[in-house]
Amino acid sequence: MEERNYSENKQGRLATFIVHIQYRQNATWQGRIVWTEENQASHFRSALEMLKLIDSAVEQADAEGQDDCCKEMR
Repeated sequence: MEERNYSENKQGRLATFIVHIQYRQNATWQGRIVWTEENQASHFRSALEMLKLIDSAVEQADAEGQDDCCKEMR
């Protein structure tokens, strides 16, 4: 499978994520998410876990300001 670059220099207001869905099992997604501003990646086992990762990062970025995003994605 070819690797694609979807970021195209587009950024969100608080955070930008690239989500790669690798599998769809048990009626949910499994894959990898990359927080582009912090260049941090994390694997997730469900769509809910992915949303919690995004929520946590956005909450931290919002609390610390757009330029001072958090150092770690949980």
